[in-house]
Amino acid sequence: MKDNPDWRLIPRDLLVVMILTFFASCKPQPVAPPPAEVSVTQPLMKEVTEWDDFTGRIEPIKSVEVRARVSGYLNSIHFKDGQEVKAGDLLFVIDPRPYEAEAERARANFKRTQAQRNLALQNLQRAEKLMQGSTIAPEQFDARRNEYDIAVANVAEAEAAAKAAELDLEFTQVKAPIDGRISRRFADEGNLVTGGSTQSTLLTTIVPFNPLYVTFDADERLVLKYSRLDLSGQRRSSRGTPNPVRIALSDETEFSREGKMDFVDNRLDPETGTLRARALVDNSDGLLTPGLFVRLQLKGRGPYPALLIPDEAIGTDQSKRFVMVVDKDGLAQRRFVTPGRLYDGLRAVDEGLTAEDKVIVGGIMRVRPGVPVKVKESSATPAKE
Repeated sequence: MKDNPDWRLIPRDLLVVMILTFFASCKPQPVAPPPAEVSVTQPLMKEVTEWDDFTGRIEPIKSVEVRARVSGYLNSIHFKDGQEVKAGDLLFVIDPRPYEAEAERARANFKRTQAQRNLALQNLQRAEKLMQGSTIAPEQFDARRNEYDIAVANVAEAEAAAKAAELDLEFTQVKAPIDGRISRRFADEGNLVTGGSTQSTLLTTIVPFNPLYVTFDADERLVLKYSRLDLSGQRRSSRGTPNPVRIALSDETEFSREGKMDFVDNRLDPETGTLRARALVDNSDGLLTPGLFVRLQLKGRGPYPALLIPDEAIGTDQSKRFVMVVDKDGLAQRRFVTPGRLYDGLRAVDEGLTAEDKVIVGGIMRVRPGVPVKVKESSATPAKE
């Protein structure tokens, strides 16, 4: 019993400290959590072509207003509203009877002047023979020659009047000037129409439906981009090169139609800061209609090699974009990147990554920079081919 300490001799404060220290040493020590499991993939290196997006409107390559060229009552209409017509098809007939009468009068006058010219020619020929025998005064000979010249001029005038009358008679039949789709009639049978002036009656309109234009506007940023690409030789300007375009309608998800650039304006609109451009597209199936809005893609840069990663691997830190990568020591690290466009569901990365980087695509929310991670090789998400 002498070897056992007498606890009563130990000061109370010290005894309390010893007891607390003993119990504290008996508590289990915290264990560090295991490394988070993540899935990784390496960027895919692939040749891609950059397409720039625009909103455009379908327009006809030409639009013709069919107007009356002579005045008169509208006798008949020979088309159905909205049908397709060919150049030369009969559309309207204006009462031709007044013009038939005028054409007959002009033809008769033309024949009369021809007869007068022939008589003047005979008189001139007789005068020439008499002049050789000095049996006619020079003044009489000059009079015969002037009569003949006047008769020739009268014939020319009468011939022109006859042609004009025939032309007016022809204009009573209003025919389609071009192939295309016709609009509705703007005048009905029995109405008096006016022609031959700036106030001529508008009868209908015709627009071709194949091919068609797509007009759109490019802002200053894209205009400068295309100019720099042209200067560097990466992409020729659409002013002289029919660069390809792709078209999608409002109810389509794929850009199924193709076309080519046809026109670029010579200056930017100072009010909108945009440049008007135009593409030519095929409409063999007749689905496109002037006035439709479409989504248009114009070929920009490319093809060029790009690094592609799944879009979900990119995070946002205020205005910056980043990805999480696994370094050679197995630690998660943050890389700030400059993302580009989507290609087949994969996001191009213009700056910040190399083809050898291991990008975390699964378990991103469980890691933070500088912590160790465990890579699940079997569940890594490969980039799409």
